[in-house]
Amino acid sequence: MTTDDLFRSDAYLRECEARVLGIDEAGVLLDRTVFYPVGGGQAGDSGELLLADGRAIAIADTRKAKDAEGKPTAGIVHVPAPGQETLLAALAAGERVTARIDWERRHRLMRFHTATHLLCHLVPQPVNGCSITPDYARLDFHMTEPLDKEALGAGLARLVEAAHPLAVGAISDAELDANPALVKSMSVQPPRGTGTVRTIRIGDPASETAIDFQPCGGTHVANTREIGAVIVTKIEKKSANSRRVVLGWAA
Repeated sequence: MTTDDLFRSDAYLRECEARVLGIDEAGVLLDRTVFYPVGGGQAGDSGELLLADGRAIAIADTRKAKDAEGKPTAGIVHVPAPGQETLLAALAAGERVTARIDWERRHRLMRFHTATHLLCHLVPQPVNGCSITPDYARLDFHMTEPLDKEALGAGLARLVEAAHPLAVGAISDAELDANPALVKSMSVQPPRGTGTVRTIRIGDPASETAIDFQPCGGTHVANTREIGAVIVTKIEKKSANSRRVVLGWAA
């Protein structure tokens, strides 16, 4: 069963009307959703499903559905918080619900995810690890040279303040095959299967303000200034060939 992922085209949608496709031990499967499922290093959304009678099922996490062999499918599962067995038992396939995300949490994820793209511009090295949470974000770069924390923080602040626009687009599988360097991550490959791959571009491609362009399925803000006050909190040497950059919110 397939879930229409509305957040792919509009990350600012906070809620939507949806129909229940199924309920099992994994969670609630909907025909459409604004909830982002964990993937690409970004945490899954939380929020609630509002029932027709006004009651609400708290959603603690969101994940991609899996088939009998454990492989991800085109469905998206909304994982309920513990202790809601009675509400879930009363929910049936075909019922209508309102899916509403925890917007404040999502917006922090969007801001951090966009900030990691700026890091890819400042540190033009392959990425071999990524984690984006509401409280911190980190990128692991495949490199041996040391990084300057103050210089990196200053560069990040400059790019945020410059208010570079962000655009969601798409390229064909053939275009991606012809330009493999567009994929910055060594550990996560962009999803294929539909013939096109979603892309994120930061900056004007027709001017010198082009900042970043790469395949990405995550949620982002529309302008770098919306990221706000993020800082480099730590730089670590994880191994001989890996440098970790951790971002946090300014106090």
